[in-house]
Formats: sequence, C-alpha cells, structure tokens
Amino acid sequence: MACSLRKASAVCSIFRKSYSSIVVVASHAFRLTCNSTCVPHYFGTESSIYNPGGVMFSRQFCSSREPETLSWGVSSDIVLLGKLESALRNHNLEEAWETYRDFKRLYGFPDPLLVDKLLTELSYSSDSRWLKKACNMVGSILKEKRELMRKELLTKLCLSLGRAQMPVQASSILRLMFVKGILPRIDMLGMIIFHMVKTDIGMILSSNILIEIYGNSQRLTSKKSTCTELNKYDTLLFNLVLDACARFGSSNKGHQIIELMTQVGVAADAHTISIISLIHEMNGMRDELKKFKKHIDRVSASLVSNYQQFYESLLSLHFKFNDIDAASDLVQDIYGFQVLHHEQIDKTQPPKLCIVAIGSDNLRMGLKLQIFPHSLSRESVFYVGRNQVLVVNKNGKLVLSNRALARLIIQYKKSGRTDDLSKLLCSIQKKGSVESSRMCSDVVAACICMGWLETAHDILDDLYSEGSPLNTSSYMSLLTAYCNNNKLREAEALLKQLRKSDVVINASDPLLAPASMCELENGSKNKKELVCVEKGELAYHIVEEMRAEENDASFMMHDLNSSIYFFMKAHMVEDAVRAYRKMQAMKIHPTVSTFMNLLNGYSSLGMYREITILWGDIKRNMESRKNLSTRDLYEFLLLNFLRGGYFHRVMEVIGLMKENGMYLDKWMYRREFLKYHKGLYLRIKVSDATNDKQIQRIEHVRRFRKWVGLD
Repeated sequence: MACSLRKASAVCSIFRKSYSSIVVVASHAFRLTCNSTCVPHYFGTESSIYNPGGVMFSRQFCSSREPETLSWGVSSDIVLLGKLESALRNHNLEEAWETYRDFKRLYGFPDPLLVDKLLTELSYSSDSRWLKKACNMVGSILKEKRELMRKELLTKLCLSLGRAQMPVQASSILRLMFVKGILPRIDMLGMIIFHMVKTDIGMILSSNILIEIYGNSQRLTSKKSTCTELNKYDTLLFNLVLDACARFGSSNKGHQIIELMTQVGVAADAHTISIISLIHEMNGMRDELKKFKKHIDRVSASLVSNYQQFYESLLSLHFKFNDIDAASDLVQDIYGFQVLHHEQIDKTQPPKLCIVAIGSDNLRMGLKLQIFPHSLSRESVFYVGRNQVLVVNKNGKLVLSNRALARLIIQYKKSGRTDDLSKLLCSIQKKGSVESSRMCSDVVAACICMGWLETAHDILDDLYSEGSPLNTSSYMSLLTAYCNNNKLREAEALLKQLRKSDVVINASDPLLAPASMCELENGSKNKKELVCVEKGELAYHIVEEMRAEENDASFMMHDLNSSIYFFMKAHMVEDAVRAYRKMQAMKIHPTVSTFMNLLNGYSSLGMYREITILWGDIKRNMESRKNLSTRDLYEFLLLNFLRGGYFHRVMEVIGLMKENGMYLDKWMYRREFLKYHKGLYLRIKVSDATNDKQIQRIEHVRRFRKWVGLD
C-alpha cells in the first residue's frame, strides 16, 4: 500500500507542464469527424447523445416547474433541497442519492452547487456502485441539458474511476472531455493513466486515448519541430503506456506508440529506450534495435547498468537470428564496459540529443526518433525489465548468465568453431575481473560434465597459448575425466603437458603417478561427481538449451520477417510479397509479425483489397495454429476493413474477437466509421437495393451502426 502511494506521488510530482495547445488542436480535429449523431456509450444504461456544441454549465440549471406547497406553507422543493444538503453534509450517500432522485423526478435538476457536491461525494467513494451512479448522473445531465460540466469535477471522477480499476468508465469520461477540448492537466492525466494501465483493458484504452490526443494534434500541426531539450512530462506519459504494452504483450500497439512519438516529436529517455528494446525484441526487429547501440555505448559508466534490458534484448535477437559473431561482439562489449573509459557527461549541460531512424536510414521520408540516452528520470514509477535471463547485474556490473553462456557454447560447438569460442573466452579473461575469470573456468568444467573432453582440452590449450592459463583445478578436472572414461592415452598426454608447462601442480596428487592410472575407477567417479555438482548449473543450462534449440527454419523465418518489414517500410510491396511467397515455398510457418508487417505496409498505402486477400491466408493458418489469434492482429484487421468499407469482414472479425473473449473498444471503431463513412446508407432502405450484394452490404452496415450505438 505504501509502495503504491509512493509511486502515485512520484507520478503526480513529475506531471506538471500544461499541454493545452495539444488538447485544443486535437479536440478540433476530433470535431471534424464527430458530430451530434455520435452516441458514446460511456455511461452504462444511461447512454446519451452528446452535442459538442453545448453551452456552458449555467445557473439556470434547475427546472422551471412550479414547486408544490405543503399544508404548513413550505414548498416541497425546499424540503427536499434541505434534506439533500443535510445528507451531503453528513456524508450519507444513500439518503443523498434517494433525495436527489426524488427531486429530479419532481422538479428536474437541483441547484448546480448541490449537483457538484453530490458528484464530489460520489467521486470520493471507493465503492464501484457509487462511482457507476456518478457516471450515470453525468450522462443524464448531458442528455437532458446538453451542458458542459466543470473540468475539475470530471477530472476528479475520472481519477477515482481509474483508482477503482474501472478503466472503461474512466476512458469514457476522458474522451468526453477530449471532445470538448478540456482534458485534465497533464499531471492529472498522468495519474489517471498510471492507474488505468494496471489492467490489460486499461492498457488498450490508454493507448487508444494517447493516439487520439497526440495523433489528431499532429495531423493538424503544419510544422514539426525538433526537441532541443527533453520534455519529461510527455515522455513519462508515453513511458507508462509503452511499458503497459510490453507488459501485456501488445507489441504491435507498442510499435504504433513508438511511431507516434516520432510524428509528434516526443523524445525518448533511457527508460523509453529500454521499453522500446522489449517491444523490438517481441517483434523480432533486430535491425531497428541495433540503431540505438552506437548511442548507448557512449553513455557514462554509471548509466550502463540501466541499459541491462537493451543488451538483454539485443543479445536475444542475435541468438534468434543465429548470428554468433554479432553475439560474440556484443558479449565482449558488455565485459569491456568494466574496464573501458566512458564518455564523461557534464551535468551542468543539457542532455545531448541523438536521432535514430525508424525504418531505412536512406529513406528521405522515414521517421526519426529523438532520444536522450544520457537522460534518466530518478522519479520513475516502474521497473523496466521482463524476464532478464541472458544479461544479469552483479554488483552493479553487467555479466552473462549461465543460460546465455550455454547458448554461446552450443552454437560455437555446433558450427565447429571451438577456436573462436576460446578466443572469446581469452578476450574476456584478459579483462581481469573476477567474473570473467570464473566464467572461463565454468565453461571448461561444463564441457567436462557434458563429456566434451576434447573441446575442454582445446579451450585450455588456447587459453594457455594466449597467455591466460586457468588454474590447476581445471586441468585436474580434465585429467580426472580422462581417467574415468578410460582415455589413458589422452590423460598421459595431458600429464606430460602439465609437467612441461609452468602451470603450478601438486606433485603429491595420486593422479600424477603413472601407476595410479589404472586404479582410478572409484576415486575418479567421486571426483567427477563433485565437479559436476559444483559446476552443474552451466551444464544443466546447456542440456536445456539443446532441447529447446531452434531449427534452421526458425532462423530463416526471422530473416524473412526482417526483410518483409524493411521492404514494406520502403513501399517495395512486390519485394515484400516475394519474401512472403519464399517463406511459403520453404514450408516456413508465418508468425504474427509476418502478417503484421504485411498489413502495416498495405495499410500505409491504402491497399485494403490486398488486405482482404491476405485475410484468407491468415484464417487458413489460424485453423492449425492458435497462437496467431492475437488481439493486435484482429484489431488491426478490423480497423482496415472498416476504413476500406468491407463491412462483411468487419462483422466477421468482430464475431471472432467475441468468441475469443477479446475486449472491443467501440468508441474507436465508431470514430473510424464516422471519419470514413459518416452518411453511408442513412437514407437508403433495403427495399431500394438493386441486387443481393447491395442488400447484404446495407444489412452489414446497419448491424455495425447498431453495434457501436449509432442507431
């Protein structure tokens, strides 16, 4: 509880800058696509037709109906108002609500001050029942009087809804405020989003709201400026939503938010880059992530550990692409940070701005992300990092985990490049740290436990020839293993090598006596078991990684997905389709990333017909592979079918999402419909249709309009 309060306090303290210009511009853009025919269902059963052209909340709020006079000469409205005031003063919500309902039924709405007080009391409640009544109350006010309520009151209610984990209602009020151009201050908006993104539905709604606010403002902004300094208020707001996208596995939505940052000029800090790393890893976008490395490699030594997730994600992608050389270079860089001198940052100077291209660096019209890699907010309210299993933090230094080391060993041995593995270990050994020295010994011990004695021997020889010999225990472990496996010839050769070398050995050890070579069965087994127990963790991970090792088709799939993404970003559709057909010819199963890359490219060019054709391929793959049925994929298809006017497909996807229990943001789909098909078939009846196809289309449009609440 205390932790949550501290986090909430941190959010509130950092959101302080007004963004009224964005709100005004964005709300104006929204009015271009929405009018009084839009019926937002944000108040449960008491939905209302909201008129953006309503007048301000005025003192002429009460009904003009004449009050009745009781037998003792007191008007009944005065009695009810007094009872309502007393109940509110005593915080008696039950009595206050019943009195309010009685007064409204007889005389209409009470005085605006009493309405404010009642809504305030309802908003402060932690009971979802009262919060829902507050939402219904706001809906009825807007329905009957079409007047705008005070921003502070709606903000207070929205924040309470967010805290109560009622994201649907909270988002409805935020959008209601957005239509009128009175969004909360950015500190309060940040608090609301902070609470909303704790659930998957809240993440969906928060990301859509962020796109609506900043996306519409960007479309109406003729000039896009470059940041000269980090605007931490906008950045933290985007970080909250991006982190939620990564946390709930909505990688496509996260990528959409990243591109929005480039379009509206919101800069990224160290936290943003770490979250982007997660999203790029989920989408398999290695080339996109590599573009950040040259900037991150120059940060000060004190900031390196904050980029643990970046190096984790990049190393993971190198393994997925079967690029052992790139993985090896990255490992050397990670251990090099422990000894290399990093760029010293003058804290009196503002953070240095860097630019990272999204898509091809050579595209003139490509997107550019502004980043401040040296900037790190100390008031962060979330921990960036998900299942960091390859790169770990030990005593403030980044080192490889046993799992990452196991993958390196397997790939080097599989490709017959033991000498390159030795060079890597030697390079790390020369760094001089305790972690690097221990790692080399662990590799030799693991190879011995796995029975790869020749590999262990080669590594020992290579390290010795490079002037970085291991301690005696590694040699003695290998000697024990040779004897235990009846490889006496190899054992004698190793023994001669030890005597000639300057490796310090214990001459009294019975293993060094030639007569004992044939009497080692029991003792050697015990020593081998001891070695494997002590060094067994790395050997265990080697076994596990060998079981889960990806095949060549999987490596090729990642390469082809990367090619499709690049071609679609460059609008080279034919090349992208050719890569997709190659994937099919090679019997490689396409992934969600494959289809999302194709869909994004088609959508950017308005090729909606091609999307309907691709939908056939997607459905065929979904029949045999359930992991393709993701919400991101369905949502993107639904939006594009809606924009293209394929309402039969629209209703088909809606049905599939309902079957899979996926949340559907009706507000967003209604907004898209009003933007592209506002007056479609409004005055045409089914009887006016000229053929069966047109009849079906009219029926699908009507079904959709009814579903989103327009009819």
